[in-house]
Amino acid sequence: MSLVENFRNIFKVEELRKRILYTIGMLMIYRIGSYITMPGVDATQLVQQSQNATNLLGLFNLFVGGAFSRAGVFALGIMPYITASIILQLMGAVVPYFQKLQREGEEGRRKITQLTRYGTVAITLVQAIGFAINLMHTSPQAIVVGHTAFIVTSMIVLTAGSVFVMWLGERITERGIGNGISIIIMIGIVAALPTNLINEFTTKSNLIIVIVELAALLLVSGAVVLLTQGTRKIPVQYAKRVVGRRVYGGTTQYLPLRVNAAGVMPIIFAQSIMFIPSTIGTFFPDNQVIQMLTSWSSDFTGVTYSIVYAIIIIFFTYFYTAIAINPKEMADTMKRQGGFIPGVRPGKQTVDFIDNILTRITLPGSIALAIVAILPSIAVRAGVTPGLAMFFGGTSLLIIVGVALDTLQQIESHLMMRHYDGFMRTGKIRGRKRFA
Repeated sequence: MSLVENFRNIFKVEELRKRILYTIGMLMIYRIGSYITMPGVDATQLVQQSQNATNLLGLFNLFVGGAFSRAGVFALGIMPYITASIILQLMGAVVPYFQKLQREGEEGRRKITQLTRYGTVAITLVQAIGFAINLMHTSPQAIVVGHTAFIVTSMIVLTAGSVFVMWLGERITERGIGNGISIIIMIGIVAALPTNLINEFTTKSNLIIVIVELAALLLVSGAVVLLTQGTRKIPVQYAKRVVGRRVYGGTTQYLPLRVNAAGVMPIIFAQSIMFIPSTIGTFFPDNQVIQMLTSWSSDFTGVTYSIVYAIIIIFFTYFYTAIAINPKEMADTMKRQGGFIPGVRPGKQTVDFIDNILTRITLPGSIALAIVAILPSIAVRAGVTPGLAMFFGGTSLLIIVGVALDTLQQIESHLMMRHYDGFMRTGKIRGRKRFA
């Protein structure tokens, strides 16, 4: 079934239609909340900050759909939840307690989810203090209450806002379509696209140049789709087993290893590190030595910045892949299920075989990921406005592509399942004609 037919049939399936409308309703609530200003803030006096992700606050603002610069009740958005999830995932690689929880199945996932929620509240409380102090520093004329009262109010309102956004994401996952948390992040990023497109059309006098830029954006998006979907399939043979009167196994399946198994995490880690030199420079504005050493990090379009950025991404791609994928666990699971890789002995040789393949495919994957990450700086040097250039690569494009593919796959599965039920019940004659 083609993609066009999928979109055409989406609203013909009642359950799928309800899930999509429910998701749209939850996302509308999220977008409305991002425009509601916090109590104690005069929205007309706010200093409009740049939404371009050229610094840490700009990147944060991009992820929450501009609510950070508007001092909205959802100013921190879902990011504290993401931070808590990353911390627990990293702790699962080094702390035995969390490793045990990850192996306990549904009960362990429920406990990890509960701990993630607690961590979200704790992180939001800390970030809310930083947000209040930053707002008092950048827009003191917008604060209409006392500083202490504003900090306390910010902690309460922003924590409640982030918990509510987290609840919206969980409801979308349960009753809507796609991964709710990921969709909320994607909507925040996509919300800035129309404004940047309009700005690109108004600032460029030559329409042909804009069309060429949009064509390049489509080509880059297609390349990112290939990078996201690229896999190396390892054949796995399962021995025949007789259970009662049934015979199981005896078939060849494949173990898929993604070329970009780390996803968007290496870019996020690398961006956090790249912000450190410029942050240090802000603490010592009068020290010429420190300013000279950190000046390269303030220009994300510079050659030095791009080279260092790419190297860090390649390193973190290997690092995060090693955390996310465990060849020994794969080999043990394969052995328990009676599977083996043809020509490779079970046990240590299987572990080494998987590890070698993973190392080889991670190298081109990490290089491709680094190229995608520095494409926005290349686009800016080519004349694209910084706002639109952020969609030529980096975190924004990877998140949009990854979430869109995951959501489309879920829609496709709903359509296929519904078509199977209709074929078995009322569509037999119609089905014969179609597949004849």
